[in-house]
Amino acid sequence: MRRGFRWGAAVGWALVLWGTGTGGGQAADDFRVEEGFVSLFNGKDLTGWVYPKKDGSSLDGKMETPDQRFQVADGVIVIRAKDKDGKGGIRDLYTSRSFDKDFDLKLEFRAAPRADSGVYIRGTQLQVRDYPTVGPYKDLTKFKPGDWNELEISVRGTEATCRCNGELLGKGPMKVPAKGGIGLQAESGQFEFRRIRIRELP
Repeated sequence: MRRGFRWGAAVGWALVLWGTGTGGGQAADDFRVEEGFVSLFNGKDLTGWVYPKKDGSSLDGKMETPDQRFQVADGVIVIRAKDKDGKGGIRDLYTSRSFDKDFDLKLEFRAAPRADSGVYIRGTQLQVRDYPTVGPYKDLTKFKPGDWNELEISVRGTEATCRCNGELLGKGPMKVPAKGGIGLQAESGQFEFRRIRIRELP
């Protein structure tokens, strides 16, 4: 019964999302960044981000990537399943800055049913998906299908500990490079990210 309810909720959300065509909900609302954190996404455009697989040029002031695969709508970064030419496949959006100190990263994501994305931590990918249907973390008890879920990523040295809604992803820290930026991946299905903020440690 529980499984059917979760899937039904996800499908219902997807119909609303696709019907609007904008990625839904007001994301900025009254959210305030916690003390010590700074926003990597201003909720208005893609300032501070680059599209390295295209030409690597700055996206400052732009509300979408040249192929329209990544777009800003209602305070959210919306990743479309296909670009303006109807092509899918993997695309990566990266911060223009490198984060080479220890840091804590927080962000929220919402996945359409069976959608597949990722967050790059200095180049190493954390799988971010509609976990109950696509995995690899199908046993999460706090995941909210069709709703916003929070990722918390703590990097210490070359190890990253990742949690979704407080639950550990994987069996322990994952290895990451000592230097690099933060990235978002487009792979399959529609995805959304919001409230992306980071706290660098001394």
